[in-house]
Amino acid sequence: MFKIASSPHTHSSNLTARFMLWVIAAMLPAVAVQYYYFGVGVLLQILLAVGFAYVLELIITALRRKPIFFYVADFSVILTALILAVAIPPYAPYWIILIGTFCAVILGKHVYGGLGQNPFNPAMVGYVVLLISFPLQMTSWMPPIALLNEPPTWNDTLSLIFNGVSSDGYSLLQLVGTIDGISQATPLDSVKSGLHNQQTLADIISSPIFSRRSGFAFFGNGWWQLNLAFLLGGLLLLWKKIIHWQTPTALLLSLTLLATANWLFAPQSSLNPLWQLFSGATMFCAFFIATDPVTASITPKGKLVFGALVGFLIYIIRYYGNYPDGVAFAILLANICVPLIDHYTRPRVYGYQVKNDRIKNNHIKK
Repeated sequence: MFKIASSPHTHSSNLTARFMLWVIAAMLPAVAVQYYYFGVGVLLQILLAVGFAYVLELIITALRRKPIFFYVADFSVILTALILAVAIPPYAPYWIILIGTFCAVILGKHVYGGLGQNPFNPAMVGYVVLLISFPLQMTSWMPPIALLNEPPTWNDTLSLIFNGVSSDGYSLLQLVGTIDGISQATPLDSVKSGLHNQQTLADIISSPIFSRRSGFAFFGNGWWQLNLAFLLGGLLLLWKKIIHWQTPTALLLSLTLLATANWLFAPQSSLNPLWQLFSGATMFCAFFIATDPVTASITPKGKLVFGALVGFLIYIIRYYGNYPDGVAFAILLANICVPLIDHYTRPRVYGYQVKNDRIKNNHIKK
C-alpha cells in the first residue's frame, strides 16, 4: 500500500557483505575475459589493488577508532579495489594502481565518514584522479596477447609493472612495436583520435586495428566479449535482486537513443549504436558502477532519472569531450545531482496531498 524508500546507510555488515560478494562474483566472468586477452597483468593489478586497499582500510578504521572487524568484513573495499583494477591498463606501473587505490579509499570513501556517507563513487574518484594526472599511463592498453610474438610470462609481467621493462629488457612499447597497425588504445579512443586527425569513419573502421584478428572487431573478440561478460554478470545481479532494473535500463536506453539519432543524422562521424553499447565501459558502468546503492538515487523514479542522466553525459563526453569513454566523469557529475533528484522524486507520504489541500483551503477562507 505504501512506498517506502530505505536509507542508503547500512546497519548490517552481514547484509552488506552478502551484496558485495554477489557483485564481486558477477564480475568474475569479465575478469576471466580480461585475463584471457591481456594476460596475467590483470590478476597482478587486482592483487595489488585489493591488498593495498585492505591495508588502508585497516589503518583508517583504527585511526578513526571504529570496530575494525565490522568495517573490514563488509567486503566493500574489495569491490572498490576490484572495479578500479579492471578499469586501468593491465601493465600500467605499480604506482598507478597504488595511487588510484589510495585516492579511492581515502578521498572517495573515508574522508566523508566511510561507507554509506560518501557522495561520490570511490572507485571513480580514484580513476578520475589517475586519468587526469597520468593520461599516458592510463591510455596505454596492450593489444591482445595472442598477437604478440612472445606473450609476457609471469616474470615478464612482474618486471614490466615494477621496473617498466620485461625480464629481457624490453619496454611495453617495444613489445608491441612489431605488431603492424595496432595501437595501444581502446576502440573508442582510436575512433576519436582518427576523427581528430581528419580521417573518415569508414577509413578508421577498415584499418587493421579493427580487424577480427586484432580483437577490436565488433563481432570478433576482446572488447565486445568483455562488455558481453559484464552484461551477463549484470543480468545475474538483476535476477538475484541485488540491483534494480531502473538505473541500467534508463542508462542504456538514453545512450542508445542519442547514439541512434546522431548516427542517423551524421553517419560519417558517428559510430553505430551497437559500438557505443559494446565498446569501452558501457556495460560495466550500467550494471556495476551506476547501480552503487550509496551514491546513486534511492527512489524508483529517481533511479530512472539518474540512469538517463548518466547515459546522456556519457554520450556528450564521448562525442564532444576530449575523453573517448567518459564513464567516470559522467558518474561523478550525476552523483552531484543525486540529492536534487531524490528531493523531487521521493514517494509522497500517505495523506500528504490531502493535508496540503486542507491548508490551502483554510488559507483561502481566511
